[in-house]
Parts: sequence; C-alpha cells; structure tokens
Amino acid sequence: MAEVQKIGFDHNQVTEALVKQAGIHEGIWALYMEFGIAAANVASGPSDTYNPAAIIPVVKIGLERTDKQSNLSVDAAKVNPLVRIKNPNTQKKR
Repeated sequence: MAEVQKIGFDHNQVTEALVKQAGIHEGIWALYMEFGIAAANVASGPSDTYNPAAIIPVVKIGLERTDKQSNLSVDAAKVNPLVRIKNPNTQKKR
C-alpha cells in the first residue's frame, strides 16, 4: 500500500484547530492570512531567458474575530466549549 504523501484540510478545519490551539472558547473567529510581496528575475523554462516576476509569500496565518459565520469561520463555543470540572471539595456538607 502506498504511503500517504498529502493530507488536506478545508478552511473551517484549519480555523477550528487554531481556535483550539489558542484556547478560545467564545465568539465567531475567521481564518485570515497576511501576504507579503517581493520581486525577482526568474527563468521561465529551460532557456536562459529571464523575466521579472512577483513573489507573494504567506507571511502570517491567524484568526480574527468576526460577527458573521462563513466558510472561513467557526463558533468557538461550539468547536471548543469551555469544560468546567466540579471540585468535590467545594460541595456543601450535610
């Protein structure tokens, strides 16, 4: 059997993982990316011909709070609910 070479995630899955990693438990959060821009002369094929080209790297991937649900967002209360553990020492004795 062939070894898996790629595992893909949709935007919601990435957003959900980032919400959990950040420890966020409330609000609607959307995926965002910051891009940079650079330029270089690159060869377009096996010939020695170079062309100016734009390079647009992904500089940062993050979360931003939003008011609207979309294919880029998740509700943190649903995907990462705050779990409260009852402390038996705080219960009243009879």
